[in-house]
Amino acid sequence: MLRRQLLKAIAAAPLLALGPRLYGAELPQPGPRLVVVLLRGGLDGLSAVVPWADADYRAARPRIGLGAPGTAGGVLDLDGRFGLHPALAPLMPLWSAGLLACVHACGSPDPTRSHFDAQDDLDTGTPGRRSTASGWLNRLLTELPQARGPTAGLSVGAQIPRLLSGPRPVAMLASGRGAGRASAMDRPGLATALDRLYAPDDALGRAWRTGRAARAELMAGLNGADAGADREAEDTARGWSGDAIRLARLMRNEPKLRVAALTLGGWDTHISQGSAEGQLARRLGPLADGLAAFAQALGPLLAETLVVVVSEFGRTVRENGNSGTDHGHGGVLWLLGARVHGGRMHGDWPGLGEAARWQGRDLAVSTDFRTVLWRALGAHFALDDAALARVLPGFKFPAGALDGLTG
Repeated sequence: MLRRQLLKAIAAAPLLALGPRLYGAELPQPGPRLVVVLLRGGLDGLSAVVPWADADYRAARPRIGLGAPGTAGGVLDLDGRFGLHPALAPLMPLWSAGLLACVHACGSPDPTRSHFDAQDDLDTGTPGRRSTASGWLNRLLTELPQARGPTAGLSVGAQIPRLLSGPRPVAMLASGRGAGRASAMDRPGLATALDRLYAPDDALGRAWRTGRAARAELMAGLNGADAGADREAEDTARGWSGDAIRLARLMRNEPKLRVAALTLGGWDTHISQGSAEGQLARRLGPLADGLAAFAQALGPLLAETLVVVVSEFGRTVRENGNSGTDHGHGGVLWLLGARVHGGRMHGDWPGLGEAARWQGRDLAVSTDFRTVLWRALGAHFALDDAALARVLPGFKFPAGALDGLTG
């Protein structure tokens, strides 16, 4: 009941009190969609979703550790064991409504602490295999019968991440308010000249026509009937929240859009990470605002959307001499959506005692990130094991793992 009530409230409420209602009461249900939020740099999952009841947590972090619920700067209690960083407060209504789930001690089985290799593992879905030519999100597109046309896949940002690279063409939307502004491609005279130049039906010509069609569809989606209210919201919710709002608008107005990826960097907190306030808190706040804004702007379509928020690895259990944390291993993964069994922690918690730590220093990985993807994608898109094996090649799903994650 609480889940249904929150979905209704999201549909009717003004976006973070920044503007009027963003859409009409009736919206078509385009079918399941997926949004992947990549947190580049290695998010400290132990400060984002804090194991505050674990006795070893505070001992390992005397300066940057967060306090228990109810204390000054303390965490927001989730289940009596874990709590959200206070900067993530905008996510609490989603947790309480059962729309947000956490999988802790989650990550890649590959032992690397290199950003580049770990990001490659996450993007390709084949940890330790550097020869994989495509990203798992691009491979997913080939398994979705509804994924047709140049805007079935979308990257929001300055470049297309490896996650979306592969044989299936995808569209790209720049970050910031300039995303909706006219470009040289939109000038009729220049577009006509380029049409003639690329008229031959070769690879270059096909690429030009695909790109132009994608651009036209994206601009139509961004400038739909609800654009005025969204722009009012964007004026106040700048930065990453604005990107999230624009993506929600596209998803409402462009039914061909099936999967999208957004990137948010700045999580490499080696120095002066902070506790309830500070460097990390200043990054977590915009992340939470953007996710909450996206959920509200999406409205009823949240019922058909799955959001995966993930970083390439976590960070060391023990704080370093610079009041920061170094590259680690296990981290935290978030799932947001109406089909998620939220309001609960998932996966096995290995503990933070020195004997339980990976290589004596890091949170151990008890859940392979591909286990989460296999379970969530299979349920969300109704994919069978053969299709999932093509999306995540070489991975053997542990039978019965994460049974209660989705439904």
